[in-house]
Amino acid sequence: MSKTLVISLDAMGGDHGPSVVVGGVADYLKAHPDSDLRFLVHGDAAAIEAQVRAHRLPADRIDVRHTDKVVAMDEKPAQALRRGKGSSLWNAIESVKSGEAAAIVSAGNTGALMAISKLQLRMAAPGLERPAIVASWPTLRGITAVLDVGANIDCDAAQLIEFAIMGEAFQTAVHGTKRPTIGLLNVGSEDMKGHEQVREAHRLLRSGAFDLDYHGFVEGDDIAKGTVDVIVTDGFTGNVALKTAEGTARFISALLKEALMSGLPSRFGAMMALPALKKMRNRIDPNAINGGPLLGLNGIVVKSHGGASAYGFGNAIRVAGDLARSDYMTKVSANLKRMTTVLEEDDAGSASGTGVETAQ
Repeated sequence: MSKTLVISLDAMGGDHGPSVVVGGVADYLKAHPDSDLRFLVHGDAAAIEAQVRAHRLPADRIDVRHTDKVVAMDEKPAQALRRGKGSSLWNAIESVKSGEAAAIVSAGNTGALMAISKLQLRMAAPGLERPAIVASWPTLRGITAVLDVGANIDCDAAQLIEFAIMGEAFQTAVHGTKRPTIGLLNVGSEDMKGHEQVREAHRLLRSGAFDLDYHGFVEGDDIAKGTVDVIVTDGFTGNVALKTAEGTARFISALLKEALMSGLPSRFGAMMALPALKKMRNRIDPNAINGGPLLGLNGIVVKSHGGASAYGFGNAIRVAGDLARSDYMTKVSANLKRMTTVLEEDDAGSASGTGVETAQ
């Protein structure tokens, strides 16, 4: 059995608090009976312990850390930084900073999670400004990692390359893709399309200097096709794409339900097709792919959807465990150092009239 890992959990975050967080632990342990993960659970001890008893969890797996202080879901990041010390969220992150835990999972306030994580853990490399949020996107070919989906609104070429490096390492660690292909989201596949930052990132990635399997530009419809394993974009575009996809999925589901319930023949057909419909529902269920890491921090932080079920929170725990057991941090650190060197050489080359050559 591999070395025991400790995962720190913010039990008070999200829409449902301890019931889903402890339920998520139970769901994870049921799905992974051979796992040796242990959990530090931060929050209201009485509420947490009641859930531990209800789920009959082994006492040696759960270490409850009491606090009655909570960061509200609507609290602004600046307020959370000022008043959040000693809260379940703060303490859960602090467990990673101290080395007591290998990762933290929270379904709480995204802005507060990002701000407190950055304050306590710092960024993994000097050039990084803010963590990137990665989404695991169901596609026709499996799962594609898309980042950033909301943290960094404006991104320069260097940030987009950072996202490519981090996304590649994430896709390997969590989804098992040996050498992920990477695409830059753009308004067309031609080299002259897109704004300056995207074109510059494309030029540098295409040079081959980063040892990444770079596919080139991809368009919006390539996300669902699964054209590449990792799609890189700025947080504004990524968030719009994510929310559009979620809304479209709900719209199609509503239309399908309406059509299947429209009459007796349709209902009979729905009963006949029930196994296939359940399979389709499971593929697009957000809980099945729940758990979006904040990439770029000097530590592993995983954001669960605030409305996730226990099953969904259990999947976020799995993502945290997979990242903690992988060489993700080492790989990212090495590639970010390489990126710094390449960009410095490119700047020097540009100043003298040369630069990183673009592959033909």
